[in-house]
Amino acid sequence: MAQAAGLERLGRACARHSWPVIAVWLVILVGTVLADRVWGGTYSDDFTLPGTESGQGSDLLVDHEVTASSYSARLVFQDDDGLSAQSGAVDEVITDVASVDHVLTVSDLVPAPDGTVGYVTVQFDGNPGAFGSTFIDDVDAATDPARAAGVDVDYTGALGQAAEPAPDDRRSESIGIAVAIVVLLAAFGSVLAAFLPIVSSVIGVLVALSLLGLLAAGVDFATASPTLTAMLGLGVGIDYALFLTTRHRQQLLNGADPVDAAGRTVATSGRSVLIAASTVVIALSGLWATRIGFIGKLGLAAAVGVVVAGIAAVTLVPALLGAAGRRIDRFRVRTPVAEESGDGSASGWRRYALALDRHPWRYLLAGVAVAGILAVPTLSLRLGHVDDGASASGSTTREAYDAITTGFGQGVNGQFTVVLEVGDGDDGATIGADVQNAVAGADGVAAVTDFTPSQDGALQVATVTPSTRPQDAATDDLLHSLRVDTIEPLLAGSNTTAYVTGMTAAQLDFRDLVAERLPEIIAIVVGAAFIVLLLSFRSPVLAVKAALLNLLSIAAAYGVVVAVFQWGWGSSLLGVDQPVPIESYVPMIMFAIVFGLSMDYEVFLLSRVREAWLATGENHGSVATGLAVTARVISSAALIMMCVFFAFVVSDDVVIKMLAVGLGFSVLIDATVIRLLVVPAAMFLLGDRCWWLPRWLDRALPHLEPEPEPDLSRSGR
Repeated sequence: MAQAAGLERLGRACARHSWPVIAVWLVILVGTVLADRVWGGTYSDDFTLPGTESGQGSDLLVDHEVTASSYSARLVFQDDDGLSAQSGAVDEVITDVASVDHVLTVSDLVPAPDGTVGYVTVQFDGNPGAFGSTFIDDVDAATDPARAAGVDVDYTGALGQAAEPAPDDRRSESIGIAVAIVVLLAAFGSVLAAFLPIVSSVIGVLVALSLLGLLAAGVDFATASPTLTAMLGLGVGIDYALFLTTRHRQQLLNGADPVDAAGRTVATSGRSVLIAASTVVIALSGLWATRIGFIGKLGLAAAVGVVVAGIAAVTLVPALLGAAGRRIDRFRVRTPVAEESGDGSASGWRRYALALDRHPWRYLLAGVAVAGILAVPTLSLRLGHVDDGASASGSTTREAYDAITTGFGQGVNGQFTVVLEVGDGDDGATIGADVQNAVAGADGVAAVTDFTPSQDGALQVATVTPSTRPQDAATDDLLHSLRVDTIEPLLAGSNTTAYVTGMTAAQLDFRDLVAERLPEIIAIVVGAAFIVLLLSFRSPVLAVKAALLNLLSIAAAYGVVVAVFQWGWGSSLLGVDQPVPIESYVPMIMFAIVFGLSMDYEVFLLSRVREAWLATGENHGSVATGLAVTARVISSAALIMMCVFFAFVVSDDVVIKMLAVGLGFSVLIDATVIRLLVVPAAMFLLGDRCWWLPRWLDRALPHLEPEPEPDLSRSGR
């Protein structure tokens, strides 16, 4: 096939000219890293959504000059001896902060009843997270007089996030790499063979992170973006290199020339890698269907890591294999093993496959039961926003949150702003008083201020303080009841429109929009993956089976995340000292990543099954052979991927911990329960129906097999 021939030529060329190819990659690495340091951008979170009620209310406040900007944060002052004695230092800070670039206004100090805590609200001309480290240095310098006087000063919201040290993923990456080395040594029995996947994946990750930094100079990426790039890039980079190296070494053990082996490897396993990587990227691209830039760009960040890993797999990996030649097994820790014997006859995995074949229903039902039990907590999934009170102890956002809770009560951390846009013929003062009385009597309201008019009289504005913290379910309920049950009926028949806004309202509106569009994303990603698998394996039965089983593994992973973080089962072991809601966008990001990665293992397994089936035409033996030659490498790859993900639980960010646990368990469930138990059992039960394809569909489908058809003249058939 032309496609296979092209990939084989690429693999041969990279192996034959190994050192020039390696040199090109090193030049790209150095160039992108230096460019990122000079021109790279920053990362920040922005949950504002135009068109939502909170977004419209925020825009009205700016348009009518009630506020200078929709971006604000608090400076929180705390002194156990009382702030009044340090009023001069606090006043100096207010004056100095007001003169910092990007600061529009600074409010007067709002003191707590006991006088030990106070805060000012600072408004900015953009997101503080996008201003860079120099801006934070200027704010720190402006607040130093208060600190010098013995007053603690901490920051909330986006300013606090920007002031925290940039996430340092090196510890997590080091843990993941160390585990990968151990697994690869056990898998290959050769030091050089074990280090080749590490070298290629590390180079790929560094290039991907640098490219993302350059993109961030012109595009606003979330703070979790570089971590997602590193997680996915490192995980799939090692896995892809592992699959290629395993296939290459098997051919060397069979006596092939290193250059020929590299070419054949790229034409076979390299094609599987490209299809697998394409499936992951398609799944991540589906996130743009949310029509929420924040979510779509998280998918883009993850896709950067996968794309670079895929390119490195079919260029850098064969170059490294070509440079190693037959010396790849020189430094042995045990007898080298690749894919076992060609037909897997001596393999324990083949015996396992035959055991599955004898009792397929038993194993299928057992696997589905395990995944189903793990998925049960998903039924109680509650989306929300993890507030600053769940931040790491000692962080400026956590200190500010705790100080406000101590001085004012926890509801002040998540206040709502009620904006009344007074219609023609309506008396704003009267309507404001009526709404204030109604809101004050609502369940869950700790306090509500008087409504005050904007300078042009077009708006009436008041602040509502909930009695619960921002991430509590009761606060979610309060927002809904204020809008639907309290304010809306009161304004019926008038020309006045109400908006409930504020940061907490914006985060909850963001959550609602994400939840509303999650089914749409699921449908798009599943549909796209179905098409890719149908084109790859020319079997609608296998494509449907893969989609359904991947949904089962994802539901099980969701269940684990809910149990750990929402129910609090073992969360303290991860450094999360309280139950928290599931961050609104985590299930969506998890779905795209997990579905894509699940398809990776599906492609690697089914490609070898189909290769055997094309050679023999017998389903049961083909499934057993495919499982025998891939189970060990899939298990090794999954173990590496799982450990890479789990290594990121050491992050201080609760959302990163959620993603790490969810992705790690998803790989564990998928590679064991689904891929090595349920999938082969289902294929044994389906028999030759696995490969059923209507003639009209066969004629309509282009050929995109993940493995070229075997040379039957060599197989003796």
